[in-house]
Amino acid sequence: MSESTETPTAVKEDTVKQDTEKVAAQKLGVDKMAIQMLNDRLLVKIPDKDGERRSMGGILIPATAQVSKRLVWAEVVALGQNVRSCEVGDQVLFGPEDRYEVEVSGIDYIMLRERDIHAVAASRIDGHTGLYL
Repeated sequence: MSESTETPTAVKEDTVKQDTEKVAAQKLGVDKMAIQMLNDRLLVKIPDKDGERRSMGGILIPATAQVSKRLVWAEVVALGQNVRSCEVGDQVLFGPEDRYEVEVSGIDYIMLRERDIHAVAASRIDGHTGLYL
């Protein structure tokens, strides 16, 4: 009899990684073709509320008004193997000038490098900053 060289934790990590990749593919709506992100790249989806906004005081800001240097929140749908600071499903904050747009199955996504991310918001993060979304 030959013994398996893989430890139970290595097998569990592989299973978790495969499950994460399946969830990412389902969020992308990809059934026929799998996509693997490389290195430190992230694929994010911006919410469809790019239209009008309201300020905290209730002032309506039209979609045509440009705000310079405004950072944007987006949801991570896929990530490369070298990304350490976030996971699929996290919300990330980035500058809109640092992005590359890509279309997958008719849906627009944005490709980012991990170094272009300014903040990560997730329920798993034990934050002591006093900031909550």
